[in-house]
Amino acid sequence: MTSAATLLRDARRIIVKVGSSLVTNDGRGLDEAAIGEWCRQMAVLAAEGREVIMVSSGAIAEGMKRLGWTIRPHEIHALQAAAAVGQMGLAHIYETKLRENGLCSAQVLLTHADLADRERYLNARSTLLTLLQHKVLPVINENDTVVNDEIKFGDNDTLGALVANLVEADALVILTDQKGLFTADPRKNPAASFVHEARAGDPALEAMAGGAGSSLGRGGMITKILAAKRAAGSGASTVIAWGREPDALLRLARGESIGTLLVAQTQKQQARKQWMADHLQLRGSVVVDVGAADKLCSEGKSLLAIGMTSVEGEFSRGDVIAIRDDAGTEIARGLANYASAEARLICRKSSSEFENLLGYTAEPEMVHRDNMILTR
Repeated sequence: MTSAATLLRDARRIIVKVGSSLVTNDGRGLDEAAIGEWCRQMAVLAAEGREVIMVSSGAIAEGMKRLGWTIRPHEIHALQAAAAVGQMGLAHIYETKLRENGLCSAQVLLTHADLADRERYLNARSTLLTLLQHKVLPVINENDTVVNDEIKFGDNDTLGALVANLVEADALVILTDQKGLFTADPRKNPAASFVHEARAGDPALEAMAGGAGSSLGRGGMITKILAAKRAAGSGASTVIAWGREPDALLRLARGESIGTLLVAQTQKQQARKQWMADHLQLRGSVVVDVGAADKLCSEGKSLLAIGMTSVEGEFSRGDVIAIRDDAGTEIARGLANYASAEARLICRKSSSEFENLLGYTAEPEMVHRDNMILTR
């Protein structure tokens, strides 16, 4: 089995998720010292050349405190109101603490619908990758002010996994108020033993995990186990560790064994390429000239519009499309950055002409090489 030392030491893109009980010090208001510590550690990781994204719960809990509520309400409009109030403080403290450590930050609010819709998924991915490219640390939270119970993530454990999939992270670190996973609830079973390492997605893990851990969040160990399973689908391994552990993020990055490591069995690129290869129904295709075909197949380049000769079918931004050579043979497939109607306008055109032709520019490529799989 792969060791924690190798997985975390080599991870270049890391998602860090912290829960409500940690961020708000069990509901007593935002824990400025704790958040400052995580921000300091993330700044060190960024200085080492790693890309870090923070997924933070706490908006509802902070809003409850500001509104003087001691019991979490059940009404969705009350929860949304608490989130709206609390989000102000949550964003401000992260911005302040990250700036103190020399990092620029950005607030990103997401809903399940943003990641279920292919176009919005691609938009969110492009935004996050652009922020990372500009050395900005994104702080992500669920957009609690507009979602309803049917599409809530569950204390952001699932959101952390979805973001890991979205940006193809190497690792997901879930900081919680527990040391990690035990074979049973240690508060009820003194014979319970600590799980140092296991395979993400192992059904036995779900049997070990109990229910929700606190009245503040909607998660619990089971949501973390399921999040690790989801993140493993795109090749990201997960660590579940105690958020109060001194220098936890830095020690994990050095390869120290802290918490429970749930190892992904699928390689990162393999998972993404398999997903695209499994598309039996493609909405359309583009035909490319000999030069473009050679750059794709021999050099692993992205597909530029200037190399496209025609567009077939009707598709939207984010759809998987086929890329065919001038003989009609499929040579690759990938995620379209532009819809079919737009693709027809930019055929044989340079990216510098996109804004005049379309009124805007999304990406310079029709299909980026990271979103492409060769099929010939």
